[in-house]
Amino acid sequence: MFDLDRLKGGLVPLVLAPLMISAATLGSAAQGTGESAAPAAGAAAPAAASPGQKKLETVRIGYLRTYERSLALSVLGIPPEDIGLAGANVAIKDNDTTGSFMGQKFLLDVVTLKPGDDVAPVVEKMLADGDHYIVTDLSAEDTLKAADLAKAKNAIILNAGAEDDRLRNDDCRYNVFHTAPSRSMLTDGLAQYLMWKQWRNWALVEGEHEDDRLFAEALKRSATKFGGKIVAEKVFEDAGGARATDSGQALVQRQIPVFLQDLPDHDVLLVADESEVFGTYIPWRTWIPRPVAGTAGLVPGSWHPASEQWGGAQIQNRFEDATGRRMESKDMQAWTAVRVIGEAASRTQSTDPEKIDAFIRGKDFTVAAFKGQRLTFRDWDWQLRQPVLLGTEDSVVTSSPQEGFLHQVSELDTLGYDRPESTCKFDN
Repeated sequence: MFDLDRLKGGLVPLVLAPLMISAATLGSAAQGTGESAAPAAGAAAPAAASPGQKKLETVRIGYLRTYERSLALSVLGIPPEDIGLAGANVAIKDNDTTGSFMGQKFLLDVVTLKPGDDVAPVVEKMLADGDHYIVTDLSAEDTLKAADLAKAKNAIILNAGAEDDRLRNDDCRYNVFHTAPSRSMLTDGLAQYLMWKQWRNWALVEGEHEDDRLFAEALKRSATKFGGKIVAEKVFEDAGGARATDSGQALVQRQIPVFLQDLPDHDVLLVADESEVFGTYIPWRTWIPRPVAGTAGLVPGSWHPASEQWGGAQIQNRFEDATGRRMESKDMQAWTAVRVIGEAASRTQSTDPEKIDAFIRGKDFTVAAFKGQRLTFRDWDWQLRQPVLLGTEDSVVTSSPQEGFLHQVSELDTLGYDRPESTCKFDN
C-alpha cells in the first residue's frame, strides 16, 4: 500500500514511473489524489498533451480570499501576504502528483480582494468559467453570499477561513463544507486541556470588537460544557494610540498589571482578542503569576508551524521548499480544502462533479491531513472533524481531544457542536 506523503517525498519518479499501476489501485492506496471535472458539468477543457500521451482533463478550483496587510501588536504577528494561498498552491501540486497517472490536472483560479470589496461579481465569474469548487477565505457574511450564488449552479464552497459558529448552525448551507475549525472547536480543545490539568478557575479578559466577543462567548460555552468556572470578566477598551513607540513598552508594563489587579484568584487568565488590540501584552505582565491562554499565550489552532508529528515533517518540508516559511493554520486549512477535492476525484475514479460531490457527502469519504487519523465531515453541518493543536509561539504543547473525553461516535465530536447541540437544518 502506497502512502501519498512518501510518494511526494520523491519516490514517484524513482519507483512508480516505470510501473504499470492502474488508476483504481493508485486511487485507493494514496492518501488523496484528484481528477478533473467533466466539461459538461462546469469543468475546463482537457489540457494539452504531447503526442502519444493521454490528454489531461483539468479540474478548475476557485480560490477567493480577502487580504490586506494589517498592523499587529508584534511585527511577527502580521500574516504573510500568501497566507492560506500558499497552502492551496502546495495542495494543487500534491493533487497533480498522482493525478497525472489518471490523466488529471488541477488548476487554481485565484482572486484576492480587499476587505469590504463585493465578492458577488468574482463568484459569478468563477462559476461562469467552470469553477465548480470554490475555496474561500472570507468573512462570514461574504462566505454566505458566495454560498448562495454557488447554490444556483449546484457548486460547492469549501470554507477555509471563517471560524464563525453560526455558519455551522443557523446559517449553515448544504453546499458549504468547512475545513476551518469553528471557534467552539478551538475553545473546546483549550478547555479540555485546562480541565485535564485541573486548572478549573478562569478569569476572562475580552476586547470590545465583535470577533473578540464571539471568541469570548465560545470560551464561556466551553467552560459550561466541561465544568470550568469563569470567576471574573473584564473588557479591555480599544483606546487606540501608538504603542509602538520608544516609551510604549514602559507604558504597557505599568498599565497592564494595574488593569488586571482587581481580578479574584484564578488558575488561568483567558484572553479573547482576535482584533489584536491588547492580547500580546498580557503574558508576563499579569498582576499575579498565572498562565495565559486563548488568543495569546497558549493558543488553539488547526495547525502549528512547529508541528512535525504524524508525518507532519513531510508536509512542512514540502511547504517550506515551496514558500520559504513554515506552515500556518490557515495554510493547512486551505491545503486540506484542495486535497478534499483531489481525494474525492481519485476515489470515485470519475471526472463527473455530481459523483465527486456525492462521494464527499457520503459515509466513505476521508482525507489525511497529518493529524494522526483520517478526517471526515460531520453530516449534520459539514464541519471537518479534526484535532485541535495547542501551542505557544515556538512549540506544540498538546493536542485535543484530551485523554478521558469520550464520545459514542468519535472523540473528535467532543470538539464543537455535536449533533444534539446543532441548530443546523439544511435546505437542499
